[in-house]
Amino acid sequence: MGRFLFVVPPLVGHVNPAVGTAAALAGRGHEIAWAGHPELVRALVGSDAVVFPCALPDGLSRPADLKGPAAFQFLWESFLVPLADAMAPGVRAAIEAYDPDVVVCDQQAVAGSLVAESLGRVWVTSATTSAELVDPLAGMPKVAAWLDGLLARLRNRICDGAGSADPRFSPHGVLAYTTRALLGPAELPDRVWLVGPSVAARPASGDDFPWDWLDASTLPTVLVSLGTANNDAGARFLNAAAEGLGGVAGRLRAVLVDPGGLVEGPVPDNVLLRSHVPQLALLPRLDAVVCHAGHNTVCEALWHGVPLVVAPIRDDQPIVAGQVVDAGAGVRLRFGRADAARIRAAVETVLDPAGGHRKAAEAVGQSFRAAGGSASAAARLATLAAESAGTGARGGA
Repeated sequence: MGRFLFVVPPLVGHVNPAVGTAAALAGRGHEIAWAGHPELVRALVGSDAVVFPCALPDGLSRPADLKGPAAFQFLWESFLVPLADAMAPGVRAAIEAYDPDVVVCDQQAVAGSLVAESLGRVWVTSATTSAELVDPLAGMPKVAAWLDGLLARLRNRICDGAGSADPRFSPHGVLAYTTRALLGPAELPDRVWLVGPSVAARPASGDDFPWDWLDASTLPTVLVSLGTANNDAGARFLNAAAEGLGGVAGRLRAVLVDPGGLVEGPVPDNVLLRSHVPQLALLPRLDAVVCHAGHNTVCEALWHGVPLVVAPIRDDQPIVAGQVVDAGAGVRLRFGRADAARIRAAVETVLDPAGGHRKAAEAVGQSFRAAGGSASAAARLATLAAESAGTGARGGA
């Protein structure tokens, strides 16, 4: 059996897809370890996870109002590169101590790919969003050149310049957690495996959700969530959603996720305000999802055939939102202009059977399940580990 080391950033949306793939590998008898932030990894994977700790830089935050190229540059210069600098020693120690057959590196934990390549290890990219697959910098050559320089300097610092591969795209393989039904016809780099989303059960964290509230009515139910990383930008939107959806009592009800306590005042009886929800357990009972177009939330909703209202904020979200609309599985709102009336109208649009959004969402979900998800990803990794063992690639330089 093989040994696999997953290198992940301190981002829930990037760890969760790896959790399903790791569980599928473990189910086949393979050994699994992690390199990352121990508290976050164990919270998502389980308390018995083998975790090699990686340091985090101080002050990992960014302004909420950055958009476009400015947001992209800030993400890399002030978040991802400092993260790589901090994680590199821990990643190196993990690889040397654990001696994995394959290192599975999240696309935003570039210390994993850079260090693995410098040590002559077989490594695979875990692409938890499809944004990089469609080359978001194709029309911005100056920004692309800037990023190339930034990564070259990072490689020099943490690997003494060893290696030459783009740390976002392993030549050994890229696990892309999507399918053509959502991704569209974009031309892809070599060895990209469209395995579909990795949707798997997560460790229980004290499910106190009031399921009887759902059982008390047969009205259409809508989930509103902006994910775990958007508290700084979400107050106005969440309050508008509470107002807009609360104004149609008797026609629908909404579960509104507000981890930062941003919604002001009491909410109507048809709006359930929660700091957290068991999203995977809730999705089969939903009729629509309103979200920021985070790739995980989008894919989990579509896996269950649930149509979407997407209001992208930054980063990959506009690209993912465009894919949802192009697939016919939802409608898009401008985040900065989404008032109560617009949110309510968008929800009513996707709930209308005549619009075909539910049917399109179900079609995308069918493509996800056909692709195999975590089982398909695990099969790819197991095959690569066996091939590497046959060629003597394990052990590195």
